[in-house]
Amino acid sequence: MPDSLAIYQLTNRLTDSLQWQGYLNVEDSLVFLNERNVRLLVETGPQFDWLYLEEGNLEPWMLGKSGFGRIRFQEQPFRFGDVSQLIGQVLEAGQNQGYPFIAVNLDSLTVSENQVGARIKVKKGPWIAFDTLQITGDSRTQSIYLARKLKLLPGEPFSQKKLDQALVVLGNIPYIRLDGSPELSFQNEEATVYLPVNDRKINTLDGIIGLLPNEVEANKWLVTGQFDVQLYNVSGKGRDYLLNWQRLSQYSQNLRVEAKEPFVLGSQLDLGLAFSFLKEDTTFLNREFNVKIGLQLAPKTYLSFFGKREAGDLLDVSRYEAASELPDIADFRFNNYGATIDFNDVDDILMPKSGWRGSFMAGIGNKRLVENTALPQALYEDAKKNTIQYYLQGNVERYIQWQRKLSTKLAANGGEMYNSNLFLNDLFRLGGLQSIRGFNENYFFASRYLYFTIEPRYYISDESYFLLFSDLGMLENRVTKRPTEWPVAFGGGLSLETNGGIFTFVYALGEASNQPIGFSYSRIHFGFTGRF
Repeated sequence: MPDSLAIYQLTNRLTDSLQWQGYLNVEDSLVFLNERNVRLLVETGPQFDWLYLEEGNLEPWMLGKSGFGRIRFQEQPFRFGDVSQLIGQVLEAGQNQGYPFIAVNLDSLTVSENQVGARIKVKKGPWIAFDTLQITGDSRTQSIYLARKLKLLPGEPFSQKKLDQALVVLGNIPYIRLDGSPELSFQNEEATVYLPVNDRKINTLDGIIGLLPNEVEANKWLVTGQFDVQLYNVSGKGRDYLLNWQRLSQYSQNLRVEAKEPFVLGSQLDLGLAFSFLKEDTTFLNREFNVKIGLQLAPKTYLSFFGKREAGDLLDVSRYEAASELPDIADFRFNNYGATIDFNDVDDILMPKSGWRGSFMAGIGNKRLVENTALPQALYEDAKKNTIQYYLQGNVERYIQWQRKLSTKLAANGGEMYNSNLFLNDLFRLGGLQSIRGFNENYFFASRYLYFTIEPRYYISDESYFLLFSDLGMLENRVTKRPTEWPVAFGGGLSLETNGGIFTFVYALGEASNQPIGFSYSRIHFGFTGRF
């Protein structure tokens, strides 16, 4: 005999499905013909229609949120699915407007001549507001700042949707970690959220200072080195500061300073300021001032708008005194505006093993060519002084976790810049540990670029791993009009977590038009980032 329990379960599922579609008087019977055959007889009866469904005590805001309309339930087939969807929408609306204990059902139910009539009845329960957010971990983050960040402000109506989204936003904050399960308590018509949040070691301070004999100026010393400071969540208020200085030769150095102030004047907007300075040997000097306004658009999406003032100046003009055409490097002023959108959906924002994230930036503005008085004025006669310049940049990273200790990073990065008066000191700079490995830092100049990365990782702890990698790129330079570059790099290394920070070591081989592949041209990228 077939499994009789499975047969009865199948029969019940079929009956429930028919009743869900409005056949309320379903009758069924089972006839066992022999040990291997069973006959199921089903009498569906007529399909019921809606006579009416009245809004009952639904309030106006509930009607708008649920999309209720009487015409949907008049002379239409009666289906439990439609009723269930409507009740679910009313429940969701109430739970997100301060009524977490709302209950909805059908009242005054009437059945006659294969038609159904009913009225919606709502019991809202007490109105509940969020109380002050409580941090139960060891984080120094101020609760009012975290409440603003998670949009769980005291006095606002309780919202289950906001609470669910807050946990997603919490996972995208790099300087804190949720260690445990959040708790929620209701008392005195207030909802208190308890978050076991601990600080993560993300602040960095490291640098190297060197004193070398100055080969250009006798009896003097040359100060070289690098200094980095990254401070996050200063004073527990989400303020971030960054300082990076690097000088590796007599004439080249760069400096970058950034600061971010969240929730300016009590709003949801973040204000960011940045200044950068680049001196490329005796060739040119670039400065950039950036003002940024940002907003958490969604739990995983951040939108910002920026305004930049960029300036480039030619340094050593003596080499161009006999030039017959405008040099590849020139003085310019570039005012531009644009937007950046960032999306983050990874399991760990600092050390991702699965998920993906991306960023896209677009900017446009007016660039003005400035005449250098040390150059012949004739060089500027046919040049356009004011032009429109635009640029696009984007990157996408995908992390695939195959096993607990094995994952792969896949990445694509691209950018394009266009203007009829492009100069070398305009262009994107690529090469080094943060882009195409196997080459010196800022080795390439590019007006258009695209490169892909594949990087398998084997983890020996949560934040330590061995890696292999391959970078493949395409670079164009419209200024020098050289043939398209196809740089290739590959190698391996490790990232090792220590008590004081992260040690990174990468050995890379790279090939490009001016650099053949070979061990004599290999690059070793290494560094130690102290965290506290």
